[in-house]
Amino acid sequence: MPIRSNSGLYLLIAGDIIALAFVTIVGFASHGTAGTAGIRMLTTFFPLLVAWFLIAPHLGVYDLEKLIDVRQLWRPFWAMVLAAPMAGWLRGLLLNSPILPLFVIILGGVGALTILAWRGLYWIWLTRSKRSDG
Repeated sequence: MPIRSNSGLYLLIAGDIIALAFVTIVGFASHGTAGTAGIRMLTTFFPLLVAWFLIAPHLGVYDLEKLIDVRQLWRPFWAMVLAAPMAGWLRGLLLNSPILPLFVIILGGVGALTILAWRGLYWIWLTRSKRSDG
């Protein structure tokens, strides 16, 4: 069953986008280029965003029944692990250059941990707001 509240869905999507932006910024910062990268960050962020929204819904990461069950937090984690190779491939197409497998592994790992942390916070908020609603 999909999320019933549009505001809950919008918050979830906005949080996912912010988490992916965070992954992108951290990646550039780890290379010491975050301050000067500017629009070049889109060469990582855009493919990551596209890959996430192509893969994640198929694993049920936007299903309310699964969102309220803490045992289902593996879904967004593995969705990011599966989205990372696609993001790397899309980035390679965008830049017209090969992408190192290590980049994909690191992107998948950091992205999966970041999404897991964000989704854990969302789960806490969701379950507390459901309890307070009665």
